[in-house]
This record gives sequence, structure tokens and C-alpha cells, in this order.
Amino acid sequence: MGRLVRSCMQSILKLVNSLIGMVGMAMILYALWMIRVWQRHTADLPFGGGSDYPVPWFIYTFLGLGVTLCVITCTGHIAAETANGCCLYLYMLLVFLLLLLEAGVTADVFLNRNWEEDFPVDPSGNFAQLKDFVRSNFEICKWIGLSIVSVQGLSLLLAMILKALGPHQYYDSDDEYAPDRVPLLRNAVVVGDPVYGSNRDAWNIKINDKTTR
Repeated sequence: MGRLVRSCMQSILKLVNSLIGMVGMAMILYALWMIRVWQRHTADLPFGGGSDYPVPWFIYTFLGLGVTLCVITCTGHIAAETANGCCLYLYMLLVFLLLLLEAGVTADVFLNRNWEEDFPVDPSGNFAQLKDFVRSNFEICKWIGLSIVSVQGLSLLLAMILKALGPHQYYDSDDEYAPDRVPLLRNAVVVGDPVYGSNRDAWNIKINDKTTR
């Protein structure tokens, strides 16, 4: 029963973790699209050191978050497959730090009226476009954000449950019974059939003994 529950938790954790990976891949694709737009307008890549334009921090941030989510997804798949304690602890730590970062940014946006001043100027203009899009579609963006946070919280909870269940326990032997349940077999001694001589040989030996005496 415990093995069945553990397998179900592993499958659910992989499924939920895949959703986080899909979000990360979407962010990477959006960052690549922004890089393409930047190159089209400036005729230079944003990663070039000799560019005359300011650093487009928004592109860097989006690309870094996407890569981070993909790394967390890979770690979660390894942790779910092996059910190893160290991998699960590392995965839970990464998800927890990500939730703290998201909570900090959300609190700064909602509690600070001048939150836009906390961010540097984005020369690419993508930050302003995303901000206008969120404002015009606030309800949809709100539910999308809550869904992403819920998925991350659910993955953290599943990892904690899987850690509490413990790792797999397999027997190295293919025997049907465990050795401690059949103690008599461990000390079993194979005894062969005794070899008996013929009765005539035994009678001759007795006669020879009497004659010699």
C-alpha cells in the first residue's frame, strides 16, 4: 500500500512539475522574441559588449527566470524519480526561494505606490508594453498568476509528502521469502545417501578375522 501511494505521489509531482517547466519554456521563448525585436531595431544583440544602448535588463530578467524554472523542473523530475532526500530538499529549497521572490515583488507592487521607480529604465520598451497589457487584462493576468503560484505551492507540498514517505526499499535477492523468515534453510546441511557394502563382503571380513585369531 505504501509503495502504491509513493508511486502516485511521484507521478503527480512529475505532472505538476511539468507545468512549471512549461511556464519556464514560455518565458524563454518570449525572451528570445524580445532579443529578436531588439536586434531588429538596434542592429545589435543585447548581449554585445560594444553596444551604445543601455543594458535591457528586462530581457535579461525574463531569460534568467525562464532558465531558472527549467532548472527547477529538471531537479524536480530527478527528485520525484529517485525519491532521494537530498534531491527533494534541494527542490523544496529552490521552490521556496522562488515563492519568496514572487511574494517580495508582489508586495512591492501592491504596497508601494511608486514601485515603478524601483526598477531601472528599460530601453527596449518591453517592460512598458507588458505593464500596459497587464493593466488592460488584469483579471486574466491575475488568475494566471494565482494559478502559477498555486502550482508551485502544490509541488512544494507534494515534495514534502514524498519526503515523509521515504525512499524505495528493494530486496537484492530474487527469492520469494526473506532470509529471516526461513532460518532453518540457512543452516540446512545436505546429507547424501550412505553407501553400504554387500552382505557377502561383510561375511568374508568376519570369517577372516576369526581365522587370524
